[in-house]
Amino acid sequence: MKGTWIFNNAPLITAGGAVGGKDEKNGPLAAYFDSFFADDVTQANSYEEAEGFFLSRAAQIALNKASLSSGDIDLFIAGDLMNQITSATYTAAYLNAPYLGIFSACATVCEALAMGGLAVASGKCQKVLVGSVSHNKSAERQFRYPNEYGSQKPPTCQKTATAAGALLLADKGQGIMLESVTVGRVVDYGINDPLNMGAAMAPAAADTICKHFSQTKTSPADYDLILSGDLGKMGRELLFDLLSSQGYGPDKQRLKDCGLLLYGEQKDAFCGGSGAGCIASVLAGYLCNLLQNRVVTRILVAATGALLSPNWVKQGNTIPCISHAVSLRVGDNNA
Repeated sequence: MKGTWIFNNAPLITAGGAVGGKDEKNGPLAAYFDSFFADDVTQANSYEEAEGFFLSRAAQIALNKASLSSGDIDLFIAGDLMNQITSATYTAAYLNAPYLGIFSACATVCEALAMGGLAVASGKCQKVLVGSVSHNKSAERQFRYPNEYGSQKPPTCQKTATAAGALLLADKGQGIMLESVTVGRVVDYGINDPLNMGAAMAPAAADTICKHFSQTKTSPADYDLILSGDLGKMGRELLFDLLSSQGYGPDKQRLKDCGLLLYGEQKDAFCGGSGAGCIASVLAGYLCNLLQNRVVTRILVAATGALLSPNWVKQGNTIPCISHAVSLRVGDNNA
């Protein structure tokens, strides 16, 4: 099946680390985070440098939970939103581990899980650490306007999360099974507004989710939850309509969005959260907790990413988008 891998000997998520900032600490998922920084700069000299601190801490928390050191991992796969995936690269230097830097914007963590899962399932690696991070202030000044500029934002915009998530994949033990992944294709519906990411990304999410159902011979009813990465309120509604038009309309209570879960009804989040750290932190914290405690037993997570270049958009071009999906379920692999 092109783009979908079903793992017979499923890799396991054995530990996760979720780190947030002050706004995430005030959100409805605060209890599921492992650590918070008191402010957006921490002890760094800039927001960009602080972003690296977030991912480094999340990675170290995941390793600590598994009673491992960075020397025990075979591979570190990570990315972020900044130019040259700087935060992930500096974290890789801190870990001093073999490193693959990747970019799928806000869908990065699911791309990392896909690559890490393939490395473990192939037998080439036994332990792979994956993660992604974003920072509200570094992302705003790279892709839109610095927050200090005070520009007015439309109701379609979303709030980039100041957060990071890291997950440890292993070939055996106890954990959450990564049973399958579906790698998305680039979808471009002609949206060129960087303040309306939900409309730009929803078609990519629908494309990947429908492909996953078709190729794995599953349906929405086979999953306790179906989660988009960060489509926000408007994007989630559009996703529901697109899935319904293809015959895969899920129960609306089953279809959730990580950006909406992260901030709830916080007004300054507008349509909801976004950013590479949004779904990564929600997955490493809240969703893993639901699975570990068997509140749910099987979920489909479809991260979404807008692959825009600021210069490209300023020249009037459209925003190509992508979505990668991972299917997770409760179970052990003691092979």
